[in-house]
Amino acid sequence: PTSAQVGVVPHSGRFCYTLDNDLLTTEQRQFYEDNGYLLIKKLVSDEDIERFRKEFLRICKREVNPPGAMIMKDESLKSQFGQSEKVVNKVQDFQEDEELFRYCTLPEVLKYVECFTGPNIMAMHTMLINKLPDSDKQTFLHPMHQDLHYFPFRPASRIVCAWTAMERADQDNGCLIVQPGTHKTTLKPHGYPKWEGKTNKLFHGLLDEDSKTPKVHLVMEKGDTVFFHPLLFHGSGINKTSGFRKSISCHFASSECYYIDVKNTSQEHLEKELEEMVRKKYNATSVELKDIWNFRARLVQGERINL
Repeated sequence: PTSAQVGVVPHSGRFCYTLDNDLLTTEQRQFYEDNGYLLIKKLVSDEDIERFRKEFLRICKREVNPPGAMIMKDESLKSQFGQSEKVVNKVQDFQEDEELFRYCTLPEVLKYVECFTGPNIMAMHTMLINKLPDSDKQTFLHPMHQDLHYFPFRPASRIVCAWTAMERADQDNGCLIVQPGTHKTTLKPHGYPKWEGKTNKLFHGLLDEDSKTPKVHLVMEKGDTVFFHPLLFHGSGINKTSGFRKSISCHFASSECYYIDVKNTSQEHLEKELEEMVRKKYNATSVELKDIWNFRARLVQGERINL
């Protein structure tokens, strides 16, 4: 199938979204099947999280400058705070930063990832998010969205996000919000929400969100890790505290996944926006979406097959 609107492919047997493994209990597998996410407590050590935090601060201070990383800042705070943790709200595509990329290779994370992708695992998309205090402008509110909107590869059920809280995340500082069971739907049209002046670049959201679907706020402690399906509706609220809310994440996919052509689909406008950004950043004449993903992708376990 080459269409981005590929629905869920039913598997034989009871489980569609997880693979047979010795790690997850039947209850955990059933929870993921029903809800599209699974929270594992205290998966990543305090020591590892402290190392990631220190590296993030080094990036903020420009002591290190990982090639290819997209460092997103709140430009309005720059004059006030200069280049610091108080300004940088996201480091995206940190695959060239050896210290942060360690997250994508942690055995305790990969053993869970394998339950969703199988043994051949690619790290496709990396992010360290530093949600800044944001009481009135709501700059860093991320509208409800499906991550598959950003990905030109399939099948969706062999892709999973691992998202680890680097400190306590709750409703006050803008924890993840999920709509359980929405991973069973197809990919929906996305675009910029109609909030005047409150959207960050590429912070696309669902154009037609069903407000009746129940939302769950995922309260997480430092080191807790949630694994979720790329079609799950999710987002995050604003940080109403004076501190920061950091998380580190990676989207993993089976290397047996394949690229699709997003022309004439709901993802086409995103493709154009992303290609334009990359052309400007690298002064490149022609860039294709597949090239961008090939540049980001890294094999972390097993063998590289398609991606």
